[in-house]
Amino acid sequence: MPHIHIIIQRKEMGKKMIKSMTGFGRGEYSDGKRSITAEIKTVNHRYSDINIKMPKRYSFAEEKIKAIAKKKVKRGKAEISIMVENITEDDMLVKLNTLVAKQYIDNLNELKNTYGLSGDIDIQLVSTMPDVMKAIPDVEDEEEVIRAIEQAVTIATDNLDDMRAVEGGKLTEDLMMRGELVRGIVKKIEIRAPLVVKDYTEKMYNRIKELTEDAVDVPEERILMEAAVFADKSNITEELVRLDSHMVQLKNILTLEASPVGKKLDFLVQEMNREANTIGSKSNDLEITALMLETKSEIEKIREQVQNIE
Repeated sequence: MPHIHIIIQRKEMGKKMIKSMTGFGRGEYSDGKRSITAEIKTVNHRYSDINIKMPKRYSFAEEKIKAIAKKKVKRGKAEISIMVENITEDDMLVKLNTLVAKQYIDNLNELKNTYGLSGDIDIQLVSTMPDVMKAIPDVEDEEEVIRAIEQAVTIATDNLDDMRAVEGGKLTEDLMMRGELVRGIVKKIEIRAPLVVKDYTEKMYNRIKELTEDAVDVPEERILMEAAVFADKSNITEELVRLDSHMVQLKNILTLEASPVGKKLDFLVQEMNREANTIGSKSNDLEITALMLETKSEIEKIREQVQNIE
């Protein structure tokens, strides 16, 4: 009976989860003839890139290995190492090259007769000549080997998947926390924004009075018109609504969708930055500017974490 040794205990996990692109998995399998060890390491990458290192004599299994890995590695760079140790004594064959042996014997006889040399040309002498006998790997059943390698690779990718899921859970917690922080800042800006126009109107009114030294009446209609123009130019209501909506969407992707979602989150972060930059450019208020700097800092942290997500 084949013996399976799992290095990392596999856990049952839900289908909908975010996975990190970084991880490591190891699997071992023995079918009684050979012991196979498969190791897979993944790191961040924009696309799926799978590289395999294995003995050349088993290169026929490469496509099967890639097919198994692609089921679990949707995005990221994967390095797969396959090590095969034959545990039976019949994995090598000794081949006799009779043509080479005959040439050695004929040449030795000619050398002996031509120069009158003494000595016997025996089996001990001929068998030690180069290329007369050569040990070569036994021809193996490819399907049998592929099945054994597939078992080891499957165990390794399962363990890799578990590790990436655990790391993905930690990334999800961090991103959810930062999303809520940004939503909290947006609420503060929503409270502050209406007061900006009021402050601007009062400052303009007081400035005119100061410049005219109360010599003339302040034109109320003109001030209200200027205030209306200012309010229109500095209105950030739509941007705030969209930014808050992006944070809600971030939460929905993290909790309701299954990996891979990395590219979708990349695009979402770009939209977050777009809204944040627009709000910052429209703001003429120190308090809102300070809040937007805090927002941009959190969005940048979100962007960095998203780079690790499959």
